[in-house]
Amino acid sequence: MNIFRLAGDMTHLISILVLLLKIYATKSCSGISLKTQELYALVFLSRYLDLFTDFISVYNTVMKVVFVASSLAIVWCMRSHRVVKRSYDKELDTFRHYILVFVSFVLALFIHEQFTLKEVFWAFSLYLEAVAILPQLVLLQRSGNVDNLTGQYVFFLGAYRAFYILNWIYRYFTEKHFSRWISAISGLVQTALYADFFYYYFISWKNNAKLQLPA
Repeated sequence: MNIFRLAGDMTHLISILVLLLKIYATKSCSGISLKTQELYALVFLSRYLDLFTDFISVYNTVMKVVFVASSLAIVWCMRSHRVVKRSYDKELDTFRHYILVFVSFVLALFIHEQFTLKEVFWAFSLYLEAVAILPQLVLLQRSGNVDNLTGQYVFFLGAYRAFYILNWIYRYFTEKHFSRWISAISGLVQTALYADFFYYYFISWKNNAKLQLPA
């Protein structure tokens, strides 16, 4: 494992911890898109079909379990927790996320590295992850003001993908048979979607002001 992948995994883990902190400490999921969280749960469930069949390392297995368990816990909390679900911005979270699922699955059926169940679902998870943040970004734009923890959550989530792009570049030049081009393209698309958010995040950080996104 190289430093870029480790940094990517850690920023991804931090983003989840920040989101869990927001939900459990404030008993609120205001500003968080349930639809994005459901998409991420589907991403991890479809990507880690090999969790109980292929062992790579203890680190790899632990991270897979953490991502699957945390994504399901967040969805459950937002849907079922008696207090937390009251703060859910249902009127703002109206993105038709099922369209993203459908398009991603169709792409995976036709564009994959190998036509096997595991590889098709792996490709599906990458395509879906590339656009899973869209409902969250749309919700933030509609709400305007972004609270500190929500802003940090989205920032670390974007940073995770940026580090993974560096990881793929590093692996391309250091590994003879590295050919995960689907991962690289999907990662570039996903990172590009964060560009506008990053701009306003750094502006607010520079001016020591509250993060606001244009409607």
